Amino acid sequence: MSRSPRSVPSHSRRKKVLKAAKGFRGRRKNNITTANAAVDRSMQHNYIGRKLKKRNFRALWIQRINAAVREHGVTYSRFISGLAKAGIEIDRKVLSDLAIHEPVAFKALVDQASK
Repeated sequence: MSRSPRSVPSHSRRKKVLKAAKGFRGRRKNNITTANAAVDRSMQHNYIGRKLKKRNFRALWIQRINAAVREHGVTYSRFISGLAKAGIEIDRKVLSDLAIHEPVAFKALVDQASK
């Protein structure tokens, strides 16, 4: 039976790991065993970070909307419930953007929600 050379896939696998470990300190960047562990952990942090990013941006949009709505004498919760009762379905990202870049349109939304 012929011998199958397996160096190509294993070498490319190691290269991929070491490329992902670029920028790490000490042995973690050039020793394949420690680099494997460090890259695995970094991928876990990446996954968690993608979830946290969504959470943080939603909180930021809510803070911006709250600040803009309070200038018109309404609280955030009353504004959101007013929008729901008026049948206006705009997500918080767009509301935040309107509050910053289109204050006149945002004022019209506040008036609609406070009726």
